[in-house]
Amino acid sequence: MDLVRESAGAGRVVLWEESARDGAQAKTLMTAGFRVRLARETGRIFGSDGPRHVVFAAGFPAVCGEEFEAVRRVAGEAEGAVSVAAVCRGARRDLEQAVASVRGSRHARVMVVVPASEAMARVMVHRAAREALQTGVDLVKRARDLDEGVAVDVCLADASRADHALMAHYARAMTGAGAGLVVLADTVGAQLPSGCGEMFRRVRAEAGSEVVLASHLHNDLGLGLANTLEALAAGVRVVSSSLLGIAERAGMVATEQLLLLLARHARELLGAGAAPWWSPPDLTRLPVIAEMVAGETGVPLGVTTPIVGTGVGSISTGTPFVHPRLFQPYDPQELLGITPRVVLTHLASARVVAAVAARLGHTLDGERTRTAMAWVKGRAYRTGRAVVEDDAFADYLDGLTQGAGEDTR
Repeated sequence: MDLVRESAGAGRVVLWEESARDGAQAKTLMTAGFRVRLARETGRIFGSDGPRHVVFAAGFPAVCGEEFEAVRRVAGEAEGAVSVAAVCRGARRDLEQAVASVRGSRHARVMVVVPASEAMARVMVHRAAREALQTGVDLVKRARDLDEGVAVDVCLADASRADHALMAHYARAMTGAGAGLVVLADTVGAQLPSGCGEMFRRVRAEAGSEVVLASHLHNDLGLGLANTLEALAAGVRVVSSSLLGIAERAGMVATEQLLLLLARHARELLGAGAAPWWSPPDLTRLPVIAEMVAGETGVPLGVTTPIVGTGVGSISTGTPFVHPRLFQPYDPQELLGITPRVVLTHLASARVVAAVAARLGHTLDGERTRTAMAWVKGRAYRTGRAVVEDDAFADYLDGLTQGAGEDTR
């Protein structure tokens, strides 16, 4: 049984997680053990329905023996947590390696990448697009002959610059040959949302109901998320994403952003009758997983990184301190398990200074609050750093409450 096709057919959303595979093209490298751990943790977002909601692209086995073994290990050790996929070029030898790397794993998949546009076909395989797409049909048949227990998908590279009717024709042929998914890729991240929506609507309409389309949309112009939402609005239910958005060049849509939006706004994004989950996602796992990925890859979590950044749940100024819900699109503690915290900066109001002092065990009257606020602002500008660390403020407060309020360290 192809759980992914079944989920998409039932209107459920499936995430094709690319942080281990396309993320490698962002100059990162996850160890085999970490890939296993990440696959398991990602699947746990959906509990026992992990394989129905997550395809974990474990790697590109043709790269080298170590990569093959890493994919093989994920297929063996993350089985049951997610559906594990190996990715390969449109060549028989690569396909055979990919199938071998996941063979025997429940709900295993391979994804074969073939060019769809004339320009990409000439560069990748030195053929016309029609010939390249026909090769994709032949490779689907070959994969089914190799192992019927491994689902095979086809990614149409540079679909954003390809002929819609031609892609629809071969999407039908690939599905007829046994393909589970046909993935339309904006390989260079240059497609505008209106064009992306039109591509998915036209190919879906012309290909017919048996074809299950998926998206793989890069973020070079900052449009990966917008384009993925367009694909979803066009009826696509299998969408590629990557934790922290890591992927080739400027990356692709970030899994954490996409998942939170879908969990919060499914009806607005998918329609009033949408039922996108077999089991609703546990979003509180996202910050922990993001920290794992950042630690493994060296990709930093910035202050302004949406959903999982270090600034999420932080308050540093007066009015947001008094009315935090008015200045946040969601409650980070309720939704993500992130405890709100007050951060001391050069913008701190008297209320913020008093609150941080109380957290550090000091009760300040009005005069001392104003004195401490002046010290905080002065220190920030002297050091050139907006945030005044708790340790420094605690040392100052010890002196202030003992009468040494002019300490200017």
